[in-house]
Amino acid sequence: MPSTEAPISITVKTAAGSLVTVRAENGEELDQVVALSLASLASAVHELEAAVKPTNTAVPPNPQMAAIVTSFGATEVAPFVPAAYTNVTDGQRVCPHGTMTRIHGLTGKFGPYKGHFCPAKQGDMTKCTTQYIKQNQPEWNTFQADQTKA
Repeated sequence: MPSTEAPISITVKTAAGSLVTVRAENGEELDQVVALSLASLASAVHELEAAVKPTNTAVPPNPQMAAIVTSFGATEVAPFVPAAYTNVTDGQRVCPHGTMTRIHGLTGKFGPYKGHFCPAKQGDMTKCTTQYIKQNQPEWNTFQADQTKA
């Protein structure tokens, strides 16, 4: 069965984890799509900077970002860390819905997982994103789960 996707695909992942994908049928179309996308992305970056104030100025500057920031006509800011997700005693985290539940799952899509889960009910449109702990993070070894799922 032939693929319905364009043969050329470029995906860029931002530092915050967002993915931007551009697809095209050929090189000329790719040039046009990239040119149009750059203008849209520059506008989005400008709007985002106007809406978000940096909260963490302790992050060291990234020299590689200077060229990218300049190409968009933007201003580099520190990564946005929502104040609602804060560490409290015993490694717990809180979100706008309350104390997040620490869950250790034994059989996830990619193997065992550990994370902080929002206490809002399933299907709630305001439910917060799960804060997963990666195996290479120090917290993985000290994580104390409230629940273990098989």
